[in-house]
Amino acid sequence: MSTVLRILIVENHEATASFMSLFLKRAGHEVIVVPNAQAALERDDLASFDVILSDIGLPDVNGWDLMKQLRPNTRAFAIAMSGFGSEADVQRSLAAGYQHHLVKPFVPAALEDVLRKVSTERH
Repeated sequence: MSTVLRILIVENHEATASFMSLFLKRAGHEVIVVPNAQAALERDDLASFDVILSDIGLPDVNGWDLMKQLRPNTRAFAIAMSGFGSEADVQRSLAAGYQHHLVKPFVPAALEDVLRKVSTERH
């Protein structure tokens, strides 16, 4: 059995957030979903998350700026998820503090692969 991860999803598109949450919960993970950067920043339990999975195109602050603000408060493995997938976008995600960049549309197998590696490294 794989290790249960505590995952924060920052995603404003309700259908995408719902699908990712359902997928991750069915895999046995604990999942919290917030709809925007402000809601993520207001969480007082950021340090308790193993993974932060964030969209880049958020309605209030882009995901790159969000991660720059979150990084001092968490050691979570951060995954950017975006329709932006050029090499420059990936490099910008890494520079902002993400450790991985997944390109939308959401591909469950790609996320599973990353989470398997995180689980192995963290536990």
